[in-house]
Amino acid sequence: MKSKIALITGITGQDGAYLAEFLLSKNYIVHGIKRRSSSFNTERIDHLFQERSEDSTFILHYGDMSDGMNITRLIRDVNPNEIYNLAAMSHVRVSFDTPEYTANIDAIGTLRILEAVRLLGMEKKVKVYQASTSELFGKVQETPQSETTPFYPRSPYGVAKMYAYWITKNYREAYGIFASNGILFNHESPMRGETFVTRKITRAVTRISVGLQNQLLIGNLNAKRDWGHAKDYVKSMWMMLQHDKADDFVIASGQNFSVRDFIIKSFKLVGIDVDFQGTGINETGVITKIKNQTDGLKVGQTLVKIDPVYFRPSEVDTLLGNSNKARTKLKWIPEYDFDSLIKEMVQSDLTLANKEKIIKEL
Repeated sequence: MKSKIALITGITGQDGAYLAEFLLSKNYIVHGIKRRSSSFNTERIDHLFQERSEDSTFILHYGDMSDGMNITRLIRDVNPNEIYNLAAMSHVRVSFDTPEYTANIDAIGTLRILEAVRLLGMEKKVKVYQASTSELFGKVQETPQSETTPFYPRSPYGVAKMYAYWITKNYREAYGIFASNGILFNHESPMRGETFVTRKITRAVTRISVGLQNQLLIGNLNAKRDWGHAKDYVKSMWMMLQHDKADDFVIASGQNFSVRDFIIKSFKLVGIDVDFQGTGINETGVITKIKNQTDGLKVGQTLVKIDPVYFRPSEVDTLLGNSNKARTKLKWIPEYDFDSLIKEMVQSDLTLANKEKIIKEL
């Protein structure tokens, strides 16, 4: 049986790496698009490239979502059965600083892919997955949020992704392209970028526990998110393109927790109990108990402080997804829960922190 060919934009990101690994396990030939950089940025997929490059089942191409001719040429040359558009300027806070760039990549970049499929006459041959986001719901109009919940984005990132969502839906209806939106709620892993809040927390917690860092500076402790594992969520992307018809699906755990909850659970996994005291920007996280002997730490010590620099100009207070449609129609069932997700992230970052400590002490 001939192998399917997949083209993944954003291949070097968390989701791109996990999706590539998953598709290779399904005997796909995987092509990935990465931006040209003066420094190496392929650490998440280096193991796949080393293992698969010789038998030509994992192939990388240079490209950029701002270059429509390049995108069209790559789609023509690769001739994929499935396209997974994961490329994005995906940091919500940074999107306020780079709104035009965010719109160009996240919104118009999606249009460039869909238009390439149309112009190349591939409407009936290729299936397209568009990475959508729970940030579409922003100032939520109902809880939990499902496929029928009205959108109210609260960031340039959310607004750009709303255009991408609707242009995907439009090309599906106007040109018959098999194009599905996956409205994925927050999904994390040990491969999450260190500037995202969950990985920032687990990196700081583990570094504090081994004496490499003194405090964690954080933004909105009250923000509540529906967190899942990226491994579960990339599987849903593939399942959407195997469905009998293109559609839009919310992917979520159905539970939400605050940033404060995430911090408390992370510290507990390294043997440190933290209690939060005070209110507003003066709220702090203080050690109440240390279960393991840890150099330099003591009960009463402040480990977490709020820094307003991390606040968004407009905040999304709470997100909670209803993924009943995906669970019913796609038979999607996540394997990870909130606790197992945090445990995996903390264990991974603790290994990294201990390596850093050894190097520092040499």
